[in-house]
Amino acid sequence: MTDKDVKIYIIGAGVSGLAAAITLKNAGYNAQILEHSPTVGGRVKTTKNGSMKLDHGFQVLLDEYPAAKEFLNLESLNLVKFSPASIVFIDGNKHIIGDAQRDMSFAWNTLIAGVGIVSDKWKVFMLSRKLKQKNLTDIFNDSEKTTLKYLQDYGFSQKMIDCFFKPFYTGIFLETELQTSSRMFEFVFKMFSIGNATIPGAGMEAIPNQMADKLVGQIQFNTTVKEVIADTIHLTTGETIKSDYTIIATPAETIVPNLPKSDKPWHSVQTLYFDTDDHGFDQPIIGLIAGNDCLSNNFHFLNDVFENHPKVISVSVVAKHNLTKDQLEERVRKELIEQANIKAGDLIKMMEIKKALPTFDSIQYAMSLLKLNLLKISS
Repeated sequence: MTDKDVKIYIIGAGVSGLAAAITLKNAGYNAQILEHSPTVGGRVKTTKNGSMKLDHGFQVLLDEYPAAKEFLNLESLNLVKFSPASIVFIDGNKHIIGDAQRDMSFAWNTLIAGVGIVSDKWKVFMLSRKLKQKNLTDIFNDSEKTTLKYLQDYGFSQKMIDCFFKPFYTGIFLETELQTSSRMFEFVFKMFSIGNATIPGAGMEAIPNQMADKLVGQIQFNTTVKEVIADTIHLTTGETIKSDYTIIATPAETIVPNLPKSDKPWHSVQTLYFDTDDHGFDQPIIGLIAGNDCLSNNFHFLNDVFENHPKVISVSVVAKHNLTKDQLEERVRKELIEQANIKAGDLIKMMEIKKALPTFDSIQYAMSLLKLNLLKISS
């Protein structure tokens, strides 16, 4: 049997499924993707609302991710780079903390920022320097602890942890207590130290769309798999497909009979888009709300990111709560005013991504599995 004769099917046209298909294609195999929806991307979506670009959850692409370089043509994505800094709001006070190694204009503001003590800023510099020199294999072979314990052991003050690390990494890990593996923390910290947080000029959906362009004729849309038994894929239409190898790039327990259901929890996030009269920060930069008991975590202005975009503010809520949609909307409005003196207008859209990110309390490193955000391709 030659490579061309092998029948390989991939279930799911999310980023993981697309990456698997591209990898196989580069190795000489022509895999077919079965996707239940009419589009690619899975959780990586962008809704166009008139002239607005509303990503499904605030996501960024770190341009130094190994898989980003492997699977994407970064230049053609017209990436918009975020400033290597954050604006932290604490009880109505504004603090700027940035990477002075990459932009010296942030040096003084970072030094005097009331998010920690002077020694904290030095420790951030030293940690950045250390992780720049540490290779990925060593990062993922190190002993694991929680990110919180890692930061405490490194000597950061509780104020620095509460006012910077918690709000910043809550927006990345989508959990509020820094229980994510220290390996993941070191990896992400390194990526931020050597690269840029970016968003494609057309929105995050441009990423899977570009990947799909490499797989013309290999994606079968509007095809829902009912179950996979041995070498047979059963569709909901009653049709069956014979497959020599099947890669399941979607929750396998939903389509593989007798497979134990995974009890691995997922992190969720809610993103609220408001129109606003606020002109923004005049640069792509992330705002963090570090006030006690605030539900709002991070925000940014879309008009700072996308050229000629209407004035829109995107706010992410990660913390668990029992508020209704209307109650959450009003809570976020109140927090924006009290913490950052920003007035939100009408709610444009609220999105809830229930399975936004798997937990990373313990992770291993494998280059073939490091696909943009370490999502696993299960087979």
